[in-house]
Amino acid sequence: MTAQTERAPLSARARRWATLVAIPGILVMLALGAWQTQRLIWKNTEQAYRNERIAAAPIALPDMVDDPAPLFYRRVFVEGEFLHDKELWLGARSHLRQLGFQIITPFKRTNGQIILLNRGWVPLERKEARHRRAGQVEGRLRVEGLVVPGGHDAWFAPKNSVEQRIWYWVDLVSLSAAAGTPSQGFVVNAGPAENPGGFPIGGQTIVTLRNEHLSYAITWYALAIGLGVIYVLFMRGKRRTQLKPKP
Repeated sequence: MTAQTERAPLSARARRWATLVAIPGILVMLALGAWQTQRLIWKNTEQAYRNERIAAAPIALPDMVDDPAPLFYRRVFVEGEFLHDKELWLGARSHLRQLGFQIITPFKRTNGQIILLNRGWVPLERKEARHRRAGQVEGRLRVEGLVVPGGHDAWFAPKNSVEQRIWYWVDLVSLSAAAGTPSQGFVVNAGPAENPGGFPIGGQTIVTLRNEHLSYAITWYALAIGLGVIYVLFMRGKRRTQLKPKP
């Protein structure tokens, strides 16, 4: 007499539960992979757009900028003078892993228009203008920089402290109001030209976008394929049951 075993098919209930769990999971993972692929395409397109515009020769900022979008990430130059007494501070900004502020100074152009000009970064101990007097240049001058949009650059930025003239994200409405100028849809970030005394340090615009969407897309698609393989193998499997010995 020998002991024999047989495999019984999966129950209908087990198959149903496997389907209810696996199929939606696979669809969600495929959707997330597709979304990451779309983000990858957008990031690559945006990066190429920025690189092309930054490489172009600088132009004079138009006298009137009704729609700043066509100027974003273009190098421009402006002529006029800084209004140092209306200086504003953009907080929690780092340079070479050192925390500090970026200095936004209203700039009165030769045509009388006032724009927001981000002069660059200073360390914490040089936040006050009296600690960097050499850099508080006076009189008419020409400044070159990049036109950039405002808005949040971090999900969890602290609330702006308008009363203390400290901003943690570029709220163009309140910044313009503090500068005494009508709200505008852009800031000019000064280029890397060195200021007297070394501060502020210009050229702080982050041009290169963080782009890890390819690895994210591959991960989601791989998870979807893995779950699909497990589901197929499970549905084809059979439960082992031990039967009584047969002669």
